Amino acid sequence: MEETSREAVATAVQRVAGMLQRSDQLDKVEQYRRREARKKASVEARLKAAIQSQLDGVRTGLTQLHSALLDVKDIQGSLADVSKDWRQSINTIENLKDVKDAVVQHSQLASAVENLKNIFSVPEIVADTQQLIEQGELLQAHRKLMELECSRDDLMYEQYRMDSKNTSDMNLISIYFEDVQGLSDELAKQLWMVLQRSMVTVRRDPTMLVSVVRIIEREVKIDRRMVDRKKQSGFIPPGRPKRWKDKMFEVLEGTVSTRIEGTQSVTREADKMWLVRLLEITRKYVLDDLMVVKNLMVQCFPQHYDTFNRFFGLYHNAVSSRVKELASEDLEANEIVSMLTWVLNTYKSAEMMGHPDLASECDINALEPLLPQDVVDDLLSKYVKTFTSNITGWLRKALETDKKDWQKDTEPEADQDGYYQTTLPAIVFQMFEQNLQVAAQIDGDFKEQVLKLCLKQMNSFLIRYREEAMTYKEEHLRDRQLPQCYVQYMIAIINNCQTFKESINSLKRKYSQSSEPTDSDAAIERTLNEVAKDGCQFLLDEVFLDLEHHLNELLTRKWLMGSHAVDTICVTVEDYFNDFNKIKKPFNQEMTSEALRRVVVEYIKAVMQKRITFKNADERREGADRMIKEADQFKFLFRKLAAGEDTDRLCGAIAAIAEVFKLTDPTLLFLEVTTLVSKYPDIREEHIQALLAVRGDASREMRQMIIGTLSENKVSYSAVTQPIFKDISVPTNTMTTMTSMATAKLLK
Repeated sequence: MEETSREAVATAVQRVAGMLQRSDQLDKVEQYRRREARKKASVEARLKAAIQSQLDGVRTGLTQLHSALLDVKDIQGSLADVSKDWRQSINTIENLKDVKDAVVQHSQLASAVENLKNIFSVPEIVADTQQLIEQGELLQAHRKLMELECSRDDLMYEQYRMDSKNTSDMNLISIYFEDVQGLSDELAKQLWMVLQRSMVTVRRDPTMLVSVVRIIEREVKIDRRMVDRKKQSGFIPPGRPKRWKDKMFEVLEGTVSTRIEGTQSVTREADKMWLVRLLEITRKYVLDDLMVVKNLMVQCFPQHYDTFNRFFGLYHNAVSSRVKELASEDLEANEIVSMLTWVLNTYKSAEMMGHPDLASECDINALEPLLPQDVVDDLLSKYVKTFTSNITGWLRKALETDKKDWQKDTEPEADQDGYYQTTLPAIVFQMFEQNLQVAAQIDGDFKEQVLKLCLKQMNSFLIRYREEAMTYKEEHLRDRQLPQCYVQYMIAIINNCQTFKESINSLKRKYSQSSEPTDSDAAIERTLNEVAKDGCQFLLDEVFLDLEHHLNELLTRKWLMGSHAVDTICVTVEDYFNDFNKIKKPFNQEMTSEALRRVVVEYIKAVMQKRITFKNADERREGADRMIKEADQFKFLFRKLAAGEDTDRLCGAIAAIAEVFKLTDPTLLFLEVTTLVSKYPDIREEHIQALLAVRGDASREMRQMIIGTLSENKVSYSAVTQPIFKDISVPTNTMTTMTSMATAKLLK
């Protein structure tokens, strides 16, 4: 307390010292004293209120604790009374055992009375059920069968509950209902007969098949219920579970197997083409049956059966077993070719399991091979195994190796002509060459088939190649510093496309007996062109990413005052094209032409964006002269790069626009615009409006007159000439444009 008092005094001294630092503050001592007194009174009042609140809380808590104590004592007394009453009632509960037994017996008797009518009518129901089965009324027969089984099962269950060891009563019930099991077996035979002829039945009378499935579904539910009751009570009726659903699938599997095994109509002695005929009949049967399953059978089974895929698997397994039997025979050379061609190609082709109408329902790639690899090895030696199982892996591995090279810090290798390339084409076609040499030793037709397989795999590979090139570009855009040799390896990818074309043509000349182009050839050619075109586009994107800042300076005040943007653009393009010279023809020529077109289009876009509006004739003349000069710079650059015959026309568009700006006499403006439109007929009204807006001196009436006259005399342009203005948009206010057009019509 003393220490606290000393601290309080010290604090007070500091506060007083702070208040009385100047002599003029002494006059306010009384005022300070009253203020501090008010503060002290306020603090004391708050302290008293807080202490009073705490005391009220303590008082309330004590009251509640006292009430809780009284409640606990009351509960303790009640529990004691309950315990006393429970001890006194134990003897009474034991005396109720006889009542419990009477209740159980009453329940059993009630069940017996309930089933009494059915029990007496069992012979009649059995006869009716038998008649319904013979008449083919399977659903009604099954309903009566369920009534009989329910009566029998309930009686047996109650007997089991009353005395599970009393076998004599159980046997008595079983003997009385012995005809029920026979009816169940007879009904099952009818069901299996319908399922065995399911392909015919579903066409003629699908309701019969639906009835069979409904009966089996009922039995599945009853089986499930009986099994659950067995877990609870230990009792299960005789003949349960029936497992008719499993039997149904066994019957269907046997039906499919019989269908496939019965396709052979002739032998080798009667017809040398017996195997071809057999395989064709099998193909037709399988395809027709699967079509029936897809269009009709699926509607007769519950959705959770996954009917189509189940039948798809059954037919696949049946065909596989049949092919294995055929392969175990002593096949001749042409029969081996027919067999493997059918197994490896026809089976999964659009003519059979890969039919377009079936493709949406199944995945043929998930199917297991029809023949195990050891059988294939016996028929076609080690080649088929290596080719079929490893070709995809080889191509993937070759592509992965090539992708690793793309990340290197060193430039790719160059051929004897200095064009960049990678080792991928050589690796891929060396692999194809080795396998084709082995195939050529077996049979000419098989050699053709292997070549087709090679080209088919090649097309899929090229699609992956294109995707990887796209990924390579996207990864580069995340960090344009990496990889360091991105441009060079993209050039190598483009050149690889030309090498692929040459290698494919070489393989066809060497191994193909037909010179006619195939669909596969067209697909490969198209994919290669797309890969090369994408690569060229990626490189041009790289160029224009560097040019973006300088292109944004065009047709601005800074440009008019003297910008070096075009000089920088030309130097940058020329620098890039020093590397692009290592792109093979014809892609280098196409790329140069596209680069010129994009430069011109970007320049014209800058004009159409109305970044500047000329204030007077001197600015228009100065801007036009600069545009003409820059058009000549582009023309000189792209002639040097051999951009093609379109160079003058494309660069001339900039000069033609400049002439519109340069014109000093506004009355001749219509003629100058007409000349521009005649040279470039794809120019649109909004382009003319943008040009006149940039020019800055065209009156509203003149603009409306020019646009209105040009609208009446539209010039058609040839589709042969590549348009310049077609894809150039003009940022403009839609309402302003519509108002201008409406005004022009009124003036007319």
